[in-house]
Amino acid sequence: MNQMVNFRQTLEGSPHPRGVLWDGRGTNVTLFSAHATKVELCLFDSSGQKETDRIELPEYTDQVFHGYFRDVKPGQLYGFRVHGPYEPLNGHRFNPNKLLLDPYARTHFGELQWNPAVFGYQMETGDDLTFDERDSAPFMPKCVVADMHKPHLPEGRKPKHFWSNSLFYEAHVRGLTKQHPAVPENLRGTYAGLATPEVLKHIKSLGVTAVELLPVHTFINDDFLINRGLSNYWGYNSIGFFAPHPLYAADPLNAVQEFKDMVTRFHEAGLEVIMDVVYNHTAEGNEKGSTLSFKGIDNASYYQLIPDQRRYYINDTGTGNTFNLHHPRVMQMVLDSLRYWVQEMNVDGFRFDLACTLARGPQGFDRHSAFLQNCLFDPVLAGVKMIAEPWDIGPGGYQVGNFPPGWAEWNDKFRDDVRDFWRGAQPVGNVISRLCASEDTFNHEGRRPWACVNLITAHDGFTLKDLVSYNEKHNEANGEDNRDGNSDNRSWNCGAEGETSDPKIIKLRNKQMRNLMSTLMLAQGTPMIVAGDEFGRTQGGNNNAYCQDSEIGWVNWDLSEDGKTLLDFTRRLGAIRHNYPVLRRARFYTGAWDPVHEVKDVTWMRSDGCEAEGHDWTDHTMNCVGMLMDGRAQLNAVPQDGDHSTLMLIVNAGRDAIAFTMPESRDAKSWTRLIDTGDAARGEQEFAVGDTCPVPARGLVLVRLNTNEAPPVPDANAPDKDKEGA
Repeated sequence: MNQMVNFRQTLEGSPHPRGVLWDGRGTNVTLFSAHATKVELCLFDSSGQKETDRIELPEYTDQVFHGYFRDVKPGQLYGFRVHGPYEPLNGHRFNPNKLLLDPYARTHFGELQWNPAVFGYQMETGDDLTFDERDSAPFMPKCVVADMHKPHLPEGRKPKHFWSNSLFYEAHVRGLTKQHPAVPENLRGTYAGLATPEVLKHIKSLGVTAVELLPVHTFINDDFLINRGLSNYWGYNSIGFFAPHPLYAADPLNAVQEFKDMVTRFHEAGLEVIMDVVYNHTAEGNEKGSTLSFKGIDNASYYQLIPDQRRYYINDTGTGNTFNLHHPRVMQMVLDSLRYWVQEMNVDGFRFDLACTLARGPQGFDRHSAFLQNCLFDPVLAGVKMIAEPWDIGPGGYQVGNFPPGWAEWNDKFRDDVRDFWRGAQPVGNVISRLCASEDTFNHEGRRPWACVNLITAHDGFTLKDLVSYNEKHNEANGEDNRDGNSDNRSWNCGAEGETSDPKIIKLRNKQMRNLMSTLMLAQGTPMIVAGDEFGRTQGGNNNAYCQDSEIGWVNWDLSEDGKTLLDFTRRLGAIRHNYPVLRRARFYTGAWDPVHEVKDVTWMRSDGCEAEGHDWTDHTMNCVGMLMDGRAQLNAVPQDGDHSTLMLIVNAGRDAIAFTMPESRDAKSWTRLIDTGDAARGEQEFAVGDTCPVPARGLVLVRLNTNEAPPVPDANAPDKDKEGA
């Protein structure tokens, strides 16, 4: 269609709010572009193949094109064509032959078909200075005018868990339920499937308070992956920041309602929903990439371009482009997106992929950047959980511990040091800070231990089982000759590479998994479990399953006996974490003396039952230490009697078992062993003061102090007692 059709009633409309929104009487249409000369709204039939109308937006106010259409109703498929200069050397790539997705679209319909027509230049030439006149509409997904007034499950009270009580569970919407036997087959791999009672019951049984979902913003499958028979499984390739990915919905046209209903079910189960969001780049790639949305709407505004070579993109993300949050309209769009997911979709927080990119200014990373501060002080966003992945590949791109107060951060120092400790590559003195929420990194400006998000594994890297089963990555299935993925895994296969029938190796691997899981769950800070690690899922040594929408990437729910044992053990750890407040203090352990109660908040104990001294930390042969966390110490700055149990966490990465002397303590009666990773099924056992408790080689033990005083009072801050607004 080369001619504009203008028979529909067109009114001026308003530049606010952004997007294509039906108000009950008609649809207001807006599109920001600082450099375009004309914008056309293109309407399509229900198949998405036939363009039925092309209507110029009549008004332009404050760099926003807008119009109002009484005949455009919910469910209408649409896109934009944007006119303007095609001057790549000046950063402009307008091409009205390309149908463009609305940045504010709530729902998408159809999938992108990779065809040379979806590129703004003549792709076959490889020269992005050329201009392509082919119509991309037949190959493009379409936007859908969403009915935001459609009834859905009533939203109940949000759980609002205290940060200090939080326990995260990182999961993939599709991968978690694709093979779950209790999920109806037609719902597997969908938002509805994720919200089935059996799935929620399992997650709750671990002590989890929040599920962190890998990206659910609409994303694109890369053509090079499709050509290999693979896909962009993880979804870190966003193209629509307001739309839930339609292919995760049992009913794609009702993806909005299905997602909202899923969140409601999570909240009813007492679980928060955290979204992994990708605002640092888009799926359009670099100057040789496709023209799908932002590049054709206003390339020079939406992307960071090299100042003196505006044909090219700044690439701090490693994906070809970097979103331009320095531009106020782009910043507005990202904040509008965040508010939308909080207010309309009812989510409880966000994990920001490559968050350093979002805070980098002309002088480099700026912890006081407008974006970081807006996320904390915006009236809508101020009460939700904000988590940074505190690194990217750009200059000054490693910023763990440097985000401003109010933000939490993934802590790869915990991951690396704990992995090294349990494989015998690091002395015990190097992990004591990690057990204390990396106090050396996060204890400043009034930040709290919860700001340190501890992880042993994540979606990116080995699973827990593979961490103890492989020395090397095995990514052959990705089709990149095993060159992709990180080679520095700090893993140990315990004596054989991959699957083995050797009972000694299997026993050691199971113990190592319990050691790693116990360290994660019992350390200070906010722990994050990766879905399937609780029962030892494997990816066959693949540490970069980003393209594996297959059994490699999916969670296998057919549990072995060892898997069931690890699952029961993980559940015990979750219960212990929530039952003992000393494991999730709101203040850092520093070894400070409490003169009121005459105890230290934490004391480091040698195996002879005496306190470790300065020279002990320089002894690189020392592999065992006890972390005595005294529940009688003040919990905060308000003078009050300590009223919680005292625990001692004993870690031993040595090759020999240790007879650990149970130390003296004020009013001590005895000690009770709660956890022993040498035997997952071992029950509680009492030890007198001065007796020795066996700590297995390469093992962990947790003991509780028993005193003659009254038992501790119930914890008022336990997750089931969290208060609204905390």
